[in-house]
Amino acid sequence: MKRPTIADIARRAGVTKSTVSFALNDRPGVSAATRDRILEIAREMGWRPSRVARALSGGRAGVLGLVVDRPARTLGIEPFFMQLISGIEGELAARDVALLLQMAEDGEAQMATYRRWWAERRVDGVFLVDLRMEDERVGLLTELGMPAIVIGGPEGHGGLPGVWNDEAEAMRAVVEYLAALGHRRIARVAGPPELRHTAARGAAFEAAAAALGIAPASVATDYTGEEGARATRRLLASPAPPTAVVYDNDVMALAGLAVAAEMGVPVPDRLSIVAWDDSVLCRLVHPPLTAVGLDIPSYGAEVARRLLDLVAGHPVDSGCHATPVLTPRGSTAAAAGTVDAKPV
Repeated sequence: MKRPTIADIARRAGVTKSTVSFALNDRPGVSAATRDRILEIAREMGWRPSRVARALSGGRAGVLGLVVDRPARTLGIEPFFMQLISGIEGELAARDVALLLQMAEDGEAQMATYRRWWAERRVDGVFLVDLRMEDERVGLLTELGMPAIVIGGPEGHGGLPGVWNDEAEAMRAVVEYLAALGHRRIARVAGPPELRHTAARGAAFEAAAAALGIAPASVATDYTGEEGARATRRLLASPAPPTAVVYDNDVMALAGLAVAAEMGVPVPDRLSIVAWDDSVLCRLVHPPLTAVGLDIPSYGAEVARRLLDLVAGHPVDSGCHATPVLTPRGSTAAAAGTVDAKPV
């Protein structure tokens, strides 16, 4: 079916293309009756304005961008990103703004995408995710003058506004909870060490363990189930295996639960498991996973609102969205041989 144009509307209405343009853009020079008739014809024909043409004429593209440099297979199975995107999309759809999602191989590919988008006026602004310790993207976006909001922080986003969750407080609560159950050998299967939120959780993990006299151990991974499984095997095969493991996402926690069964380590009798990024997956397995979580769609909606405000020229502050909450379930229990674990 041919896409209707301004010329098609003009022919049907019996007016010039400039008259149609004035009417559709609510500009003066057209009578109210003519404007109403043109708008009605446009609705009947299913006409919609071209975002590209609008951007090229000096208006906004009506599109916000998100570039992710994780493998597509990982992104597709990770509930956190899917829920985050759903929250962003829900807010943007209500404002008739589109989301342009691009997969990239690495940081350089991401920066090339930002440059191309801004030069071509493809987007009005971008969401910056997976903030790194030394992140060149922050400087580039500042240099381009592209409206951007960082999903993460509170440090490392330069002059860009950011929204984050209190990862440190959540990790402290997890370690204290496991210590109250009598666990003294606690391990963490972490995400990529170059990510700032991984580092923030790691620092909080080490500090809380030191304060409680606990022997901590950490293994870095790439968030995939395969790497989570390998890390779990190494930990459980060590001379002094942990009695509790904290995973940086739910996908790796599920893999860890499977490895424990494979190695004959009952959960939670001999091993307690805590997952990050609580999702429905954590409640569908047996035993259901104790998990740290928050309302991720509302997190996505908040960052979307802030970026829309930024694009509109309003001042936008940085801030903490929430502190993730620990929900105990069947995958955690008192450490084996512990008779004086504190009630939790």
